Amino acid sequence: MSDADLNKERLELALEAAGLDLWENNLLTGEVTRKASKTFEELGFTEEEIVADVQGIYGLFHPDDLPRVQKAVEDHLSGRTAQYRCEFRLRSKQGEWIWFANYGRIMDGRSASPGKRLIGVTFNIDDRKRQEDEIAQINRQLVEQNALLQQLNTTLRLLAANDSLTGLSNRRTLMELGESECRRAERFGHPLSVMVVDIDLFKNVNDVWGHLAGDRVICAVADACAARTRAGIDTVARFGGEEFVLVLPETDSASALHLAESLRHVVASQAVVVNDEGATTSVTVSIGVATLVWGMGLTFEQLVNKADKALYRAKETGRNNVQCCADM
Repeated sequence: MSDADLNKERLELALEAAGLDLWENNLLTGEVTRKASKTFEELGFTEEEIVADVQGIYGLFHPDDLPRVQKAVEDHLSGRTAQYRCEFRLRSKQGEWIWFANYGRIMDGRSASPGKRLIGVTFNIDDRKRQEDEIAQINRQLVEQNALLQQLNTTLRLLAANDSLTGLSNRRTLMELGESECRRAERFGHPLSVMVVDIDLFKNVNDVWGHLAGDRVICAVADACAARTRAGIDTVARFGGEEFVLVLPETDSASALHLAESLRHVVASQAVVVNDEGATTSVTVSIGVATLVWGMGLTFEQLVNKADKALYRAKETGRNNVQCCADM
């Protein structure tokens, strides 16, 4: 056996052990001068069915992959890349798409007619690509699940912090935010006002129209309270039943009383639809106001209690009015 034959056998053994299929194309004529027989066999084609020209091979490429393959070849031919490398899908005889990869190089780049001999190897990467696809799909599912979990956590936080009927802050959230605002007011020497709002004779609404109508009235008053506050600054909370508390940072007593009177007039002028037939009712509110000024050293609970005392005074003096805590 000649050295050339021995080297050929050694090369073929090495290629076979590595799972590589050697091929050679003449890009000037489009002729396949060495067929990738092993690759075509994997695709289910017989020796007689193996295409003998480059365009015929291109016909087996997935339409989405062919432009990428052609660009990789062109980049190498033009000298932009030192090797030709590409991953792509080929259509089997049964119509399935199987992933392969190419590695090749122009062997006559310095000749008078470069590109005549493009030699390379093809190898099957289908298992790897399918594993990558599975991992990518798992990662997408994890991203979707994490997004859903974050959404659920946000919903749970809102449910924990807000009143389910009105959407306003609940009592627990009010007390936490109120304490924080009290500390901030003392630190910076800013006034802090609190309004306690109570719907007058609310039991009559439930007795005459029913509890669902009562819920509609509560929501209407809640909306009126929220509409008169500063988003991101003030806090509006349902304190319990038909009672609401408004926390107004950097608001002095005069400004709080003006806001309370405005709210009282708006509520009294509302016609609340209480059933599906379009019947309406109206209610009034009594409001107590208390203002924390620098140096008083009150807790938020104490400030709310003072506003609550003013509210009782408003009830005792005929309802539908505003009273300010007298001992502030």
